[in-house]
Amino acid sequence: MQTAFAPLPATDDDRDNEHDRERDGASADYLQKILNARVYDVARQTDLQPAPQLSARLGNAVLLKREDQQSVFSFKLRGAYNKMAHLSHDALERGVVTASAGNHAQGVALSAAKLGVRAVIVVPQTAPRVKIDAVRAHGGPTVEVVLAGESYSEAYAHARELQRQQDLTFIPAFDDPYVIAAQGTVAMEILRQHQGPIHAIFVPIGGGSLAAGIAAYTKAVRPEVRVIGVQTEDSCAMAQSLAAGRRVELAEVGLFSDGTAVKLVGEETFRLCSAYIDEIITVDTDALCAAIKDVFQDTRSLLEPAGAMAVAGAKHYAERTGIAGETLVAVTSGANMNFDRMRFVAERADVGEAREALFAVTLPERHGSFKRFCELVGERHVTEFNYRIADADCAHLFVGVQIAHRGESAQLAGAFEAGGFPTVDLTGDELAKQHVRYMVGGRTPLARQERLFRFEFPERPGALMKFLSSMAPHWNVSLFHYRNQGADSSSILVGMQAPPDEYDALDRFLSSLGYPYLEETNNRAYRMFLS
Repeated sequence: MQTAFAPLPATDDDRDNEHDRERDGASADYLQKILNARVYDVARQTDLQPAPQLSARLGNAVLLKREDQQSVFSFKLRGAYNKMAHLSHDALERGVVTASAGNHAQGVALSAAKLGVRAVIVVPQTAPRVKIDAVRAHGGPTVEVVLAGESYSEAYAHARELQRQQDLTFIPAFDDPYVIAAQGTVAMEILRQHQGPIHAIFVPIGGGSLAAGIAAYTKAVRPEVRVIGVQTEDSCAMAQSLAAGRRVELAEVGLFSDGTAVKLVGEETFRLCSAYIDEIITVDTDALCAAIKDVFQDTRSLLEPAGAMAVAGAKHYAERTGIAGETLVAVTSGANMNFDRMRFVAERADVGEAREALFAVTLPERHGSFKRFCELVGERHVTEFNYRIADADCAHLFVGVQIAHRGESAQLAGAFEAGGFPTVDLTGDELAKQHVRYMVGGRTPLARQERLFRFEFPERPGALMKFLSSMAPHWNVSLFHYRNQGADSSSILVGMQAPPDEYDALDRFLSSLGYPYLEETNNRAYRMFLS
């Protein structure tokens, strides 16, 4: 029998209320830290910019929080400076050290220059050159850049060793209350800039400081607004940790989105994300490429993969839930893009947006098959044709076709099959997208009497059919390579087989087309690899 002084057993409601009080207390604590964060000595309030084309496609108002507008082209400047500005004079005098994939490093470098202190910055060897060069440029002579490790985790371990050896002050990239609070000022700006209803704020997550800070502030001020984290499928440490209820360390991380390639999230960021994040969405590389393209079309700005992650998540969420007429905010967190990476992004963007379908199509090796297949494609925009004669009985084409929605690839594959052309849908095949498309071809004994021509075809429907319909029916196309490059015309490589006594007729045919061309039959590269 219980005495009057014994506490009653805790009920589920009591535990929920206690949890809510803990949440409210932590939220109030971070609210104060965010309101007092020192960020505007070096950072600026970035625009909350409408994305009209993307909004129209999604049927929701999409607003971009343009953290790529910061002087270091990333939000990371906020956290780095706030942490360093709150250090003691003695700690600053000893100098600072940090580890970063690149953007936090730039923030520390600029902050060190602003405060006049020495900084040692450890960057993974895989970090983009544009970020490494920017670290040196922002920091000047007081900043030393050290390359170490293949990932952030390995760079972090090396930075900690340097801290012990040289008695430096460590500046965390994400797992620190001052860093988290400074990133929370992004949410403070968002809610001040848009005081109307917001359905959700989408935030990229690497180590978690941006998501933790934004979520803590948002839930304290506008708890009805959903805060949704976004990660890549191959670097989803926070998603796995929240699912497991504890921090999970990944064995490997993908490096395409190098700014969020973190194997283990922070203790404090995990705690805050556990309390305040509503859900986490994971996206793939193609979705990131499509999101980069979407932002470019609306802003003419080029984001890095991590910078476009929130946009990819917002698109995925809108498609999955079917919401309409809502306001979605996506934090575009960075724009430190290596120029060399843009080619890959352009190649994969249409697949990620479900605007391009890829197929392996088998054609019987007889006159007219190629033309008949093109008739099945119809007025659809062909983005790629790769073909090399290889078999006396059949030919294999690698084909890209522009589509309007995801389900259309299956419909097209069915139409090709019904037309007598066995087809494999490769739209989701990573090997095909990454490698095979560039390896179609080679030498073949069937390419006897082949002449090679490089054409400039106009980018309009019917250009290819004009070519196929005009050539003599007994001439054979033995090689065909075309890839849309986004210009008004495209360079197309064609191998043609005609009897030598008809070469004059072939030349007249080529001249009559009206397409600029150059014969490449004696080209050295062709002779080495294809002839």
